[in-house]
Amino acid sequence: MQRLLIFAAGLLGAAGVALLAAASHAGGDNLRTAASFMLAHAPALLALGLAGGGRAARLGGLLILAGVALFSGDLALRDFAGTRLFPMAAPTGGTLTILGWLTVAASALTRPKG
Repeated sequence: MQRLLIFAAGLLGAAGVALLAAASHAGGDNLRTAASFMLAHAPALLALGLAGGGRAARLGGLLILAGVALFSGDLALRDFAGTRLFPMAAPTGGTLTILGWLTVAASALTRPKG
């Protein structure tokens, strides 16, 4: 699981930079927003992957990853293809991301003291 989160962090970072480059050349507020979302969450996934953490922290990381993929994927698809991933994809992604962060926060309460 740790490797998956670290791998995903690297992919999100690379994709975020690529989308920012595309946005600067082709325009697109949705691309900028998607890139910013990716770049904001990539370091968090990296930290979660490196720290290890318990089951709750890993679950939070997976929820964040799924949320960012849905949110950013939907926004990027709107600019590149003029269509949506599916109805309510971006709001669903945003909600999953929020739930992921809340799960990460809750993981602090479930970790053994030490």
